[in-house]
Amino acid sequence: MKALRYTAYGDTPVVHDLAEPAPGPGEVLVRVAGAALNPLDVKIGAGHVQDYFPITLPSTVGTDLAGTVERLGPGVTGWGVGDAVITRTDPTTGGAVADYAVVPAASMVPAPTTAPLGIAAGLATAAATAWQAVTEVAKLRPGQKMLVHAGAGGVGSFAVQLARRAGAHVVTTASGRAAELVRKLGADDVIDYTRIDFCTAVSDVDVVVDSIGGDTEIRSLDVLRPGGLLISLPAPPDAERAAARGLRSAFVFHASDTERLAAVVALANEGLDIVVDRTVPLSEAAEAYTHLAQGHAKGKVIVQP
Repeated sequence: MKALRYTAYGDTPVVHDLAEPAPGPGEVLVRVAGAALNPLDVKIGAGHVQDYFPITLPSTVGTDLAGTVERLGPGVTGWGVGDAVITRTDPTTGGAVADYAVVPAASMVPAPTTAPLGIAAGLATAAATAWQAVTEVAKLRPGQKMLVHAGAGGVGSFAVQLARRAGAHVVTTASGRAAELVRKLGADDVIDYTRIDFCTAVSDVDVVVDSIGGDTEIRSLDVLRPGGLLISLPAPPDAERAAARGLRSAFVFHASDTERLAAVVALANEGLDIVVDRTVPLSEAAEAYTHLAQGHAKGKVIVQP
């Protein structure tokens, strides 16, 4: 089989030929229909998160995949060959961007029935992270105002939709080229960050979801109402800075959870849109990885073996 592999930290991963893996006890061999690349994959490959997600090189890229059960390992029950599934592997294990992947049976949930299986992998990290931020941490309520930075991005495109479903007034930053997209997803107001400083365009925000960090995190405090909440995705926010201004802050770093994944799959079956930047064959996975690393993908980058 073929797989996209990290070979050295800092290098672009390369497609290699490997032997088909065999599932062990409690594991399942999945024929991959689609794997979604995430910014975390780029951070792992660059060696920026070795303290949190150490990998043994060479290692197969990716955590998010959807496909069909090919073979059951010893002791696996509740699943059958041919079942359509979606899962997120441990980042230290990876293995998604390949023709086949061995995954723990306990990490899988049934794939959505209303989305193409090859695209469904886009839910596993991005939609579940957005769910975690909007529903679990913010506990967003009808009538509140939420600012979503990078609303056309992987997490942002789901956060806009979830905030809209919660009945919030949704403001998002996006380039002018992406304005139509984010409005279709449910944004009430779109701020073209290439022309307008968001701090001058919005105020009295209840919740900010920030997937950018740095200066954007700091300036986001200026648009929050007293007692408002900043949710940071790239890194833990400066809690003392926020508290000194009477604001709250939280860090959301997604951890795999089958109940959460099942929740976003259910929403996909109800019409939650998976925005796709591009789909590429496995032979072009290295180029797709580089595209994602440049930071301008709109929605998900999907590799389909």
